[in-house]
Amino acid sequence: MAFNFFDKLSQDFSELLNDKKEYNVIIKVDQDENTKIFTAHSVVLRYRSSYFDKELENTITNENNIKAIIKPNISAPLFEIILKYIYGGIINIENSDTKTIYELMVKANEFELKELSEKLESYLIESKASWLKTHFSFVYRSIFDSNEFEGLKKFYNNIIAKHPNLIFKSKDFTSLQETALVSILKRDDLRVGEIKIWDYVIKWGIAQNSTLPTNLEEWSNENFKALKTTLQQCLPLIRYFHISSEDIWEKVQPYEKILEKQLWGDIIQHSMSPNKSVNSLILPARTFSTPGLPSRVNEPFSTIIGKKHVAELSSWVDRKSTIYSLTNIPYEFQLILRGSKDGFHPKTFWNMCHGHAGTIVVAKVAGTDEIVGGYNPLAWDNSTDGVFMETNASFIFSLKNGNIQSSILSRVINSREALYYDQNTYGPWFGYDEFVMGSDDFTKDNSCWCDYQSNCNVYKKPIRTTPEDFSIVDYEVFKIIKKH
Repeated sequence: MAFNFFDKLSQDFSELLNDKKEYNVIIKVDQDENTKIFTAHSVVLRYRSSYFDKELENTITNENNIKAIIKPNISAPLFEIILKYIYGGIINIENSDTKTIYELMVKANEFELKELSEKLESYLIESKASWLKTHFSFVYRSIFDSNEFEGLKKFYNNIIAKHPNLIFKSKDFTSLQETALVSILKRDDLRVGEIKIWDYVIKWGIAQNSTLPTNLEEWSNENFKALKTTLQQCLPLIRYFHISSEDIWEKVQPYEKILEKQLWGDIIQHSMSPNKSVNSLILPARTFSTPGLPSRVNEPFSTIIGKKHVAELSSWVDRKSTIYSLTNIPYEFQLILRGSKDGFHPKTFWNMCHGHAGTIVVAKVAGTDEIVGGYNPLAWDNSTDGVFMETNASFIFSLKNGNIQSSILSRVINSREALYYDQNTYGPWFGYDEFVMGSDDFTKDNSCWCDYQSNCNVYKKPIRTTPEDFSIVDYEVFKIIKKH
């Protein structure tokens, strides 16, 4: 039989860190002109960190039998957390902001504290997914060339495929390193229009050349040459032959000089005669479609929900503790669109729902009895693009239906990120990934790609047990109208 006393051991070693009697290592931390000196014990550092083992091996002892290590690229508060972990095996990040936790993970990896680094990486993915997404470029460029952080890389590869606009529209997109941008452009599964990809590539290239004139009409041949050189790895990855003729002349033609003459000639020929062969390589279209907008027709109330659902949803809108009776429902649900009739493409949603406030979205999940959706008290606005909308009244839900025994209501807890308006790629988007209607190609059953994540923190609790992509066979949007 073995008795473990790890808590007392951790406490004693933590106190040893503060013992100034027998230390034999000093570590000078200096960042932003704020210098602090820490004392430590070589035997602890060596056995707890292979990094410090090598560092101490190459450090000369001074006349006082002390080894001095200088670490200029870490803040004193961050290093203090790491040193406490080395001695006591405990860290407290309860009051730390997410950026600090991320930097702590990076430094723990640098000091070869694998256990700590991996734990923090898992914590960020599971609990701080929203921050990771809004700081994509900041994080991705620091881990892209690393052999570590496989969990984060998988997390971001998933985002790149599902939500590329979170990357392209991020504030620090233009700071993304070239190798990372190239790896993104090589993907066939980007759910974003090719002309938008062209626009973002041009934006990135111009940002790398700060001396380029703001007015394109003032550009010299040397200016175009500079941009061409900057984008030499990116330009061959654009799917030019899957861009509409209108966009070719409006968006690509002004930058004709950065393209090879043969390629430009083939682009023009293809836009005029699509069936003629060209010499340039034609890359396959990405998995993104733009179907036309079907015409509206008169429809019945709903093919997804019934009157009992209307009573329940109405009570949630009014924040009632009990559900309205079927004879006392204060709202009418007026159908705005139905996916199976009007189409599943995001443009359809934004064109038909623009200006409507107080709306309920319901969707029928393929292959199950699930009905999921969300309530938006704000007006849908197709003039906004890539904008978070703030409200404390929205909610997402799963409704009782078939084998689903009870309904689930999940109200917003992070009001600043309650909804995300992105008219180019996505339909209704509640939270980060809590409920997102994507723009997948049509399938034979007219289903649409959707995404749901249960580990996000914008809404109070999960409404699905499976945090993964799913298809819907239909969806409807209703405007809630108060009865007179």
